[in-house]
Amino acid sequence: MTSDHQSGVTRRSVLSSLGATAGLACAGTFASFGPARAQDLRTVNLQLGWLASNGILGEVAAAEQGFFAEEGLELDITAGGPNVDGVASVASGRAALGSISSSPSLMLARSAGLPVKCIAAGYQQHPFTYFSLEKNPVREPKDLIGKTVATNGTARILLQALLAKNEIPEDEVEVLVMGSDMSPLMTGQADVVTGWKTNTSALEVIGDQRVDMSLWDAGIQLYANPYYVTDQSLSDEPELVNAMLRAVARGWGWVHDNPEAAVDLLVGRYPNLDREAELNTVDMVLDYSFNDATAERGWGTMTKENWQAQLDTYDSLGQFENAAPAVDDVMTLAPLEATADTRPNYGG
Repeated sequence: MTSDHQSGVTRRSVLSSLGATAGLACAGTFASFGPARAQDLRTVNLQLGWLASNGILGEVAAAEQGFFAEEGLELDITAGGPNVDGVASVASGRAALGSISSSPSLMLARSAGLPVKCIAAGYQQHPFTYFSLEKNPVREPKDLIGKTVATNGTARILLQALLAKNEIPEDEVEVLVMGSDMSPLMTGQADVVTGWKTNTSALEVIGDQRVDMSLWDAGIQLYANPYYVTDQSLSDEPELVNAMLRAVARGWGWVHDNPEAAVDLLVGRYPNLDREAELNTVDMVLDYSFNDATAERGWGTMTKENWQAQLDTYDSLGQFENAAPAVDDVMTLAPLEATADTRPNYGG
């Protein structure tokens, strides 16, 4: 689990050498790097798809515990948001590494011609969930028939996929477009609301009468918090990609072993987050990050078969403006294989 000092020095030397010899010739490749800092560290930027949250516990831990420094790197994290196209930022070279909420975003980006490819899955199962109340529960897909579902606009396709997977006609479910507010469920405007199960603060309003049906259990098995880089990074600087992945993986392993301390690091960097809420959520985050698959193949693992199933589902729903991308253009297992000896093999 712990890299020895000699290993870190070697990687730092390799990255420094790459920067010195190839930086000018491959300006686009190194556009995401800042100037050399103390100890010859080079800054790499992680572009998030949304605002900073408990989904980056591992990245914050990796930075604070020196795992990036041992790779000769320094991490900067750039938050996303409703008006930020994080995938475009990575594709253009402004960021070396990206993390986005859901795997289909990368499939759609690839279909649109953006040269990005997934290298790891942060959450082994997507936390997206359909929430209802005990007095009118939705425990399995067929219970949606005749119900009103409030979901945000970008998640409407997830409901369509769920209905198609379970052979439920779309006209048998009424859909309301909502934001992240759960109140439509409590006021009776909707029978079901949607959101991430890890968003415990927003879910407090529902109380102990909540009934959960996860998207994963309903048959749509997406990855959440996938990490991605450009084709150019994979071809021109694979050691950099591997170095970033090693650091992040070790960070998540540290969170697994030190959850409360990890929350303190996160809240220390992002004081807008509520420590008590994050402490109540961190075990759930770890359950999504580690399971039987990671126990066998290490943190961040994913399968080509799962990606192909996602592509087939979205293609069947006509979600690709161009042709559906090939699975090998959407994801690669090469960085995972190259870092297999470093990524923690923990179960849920």
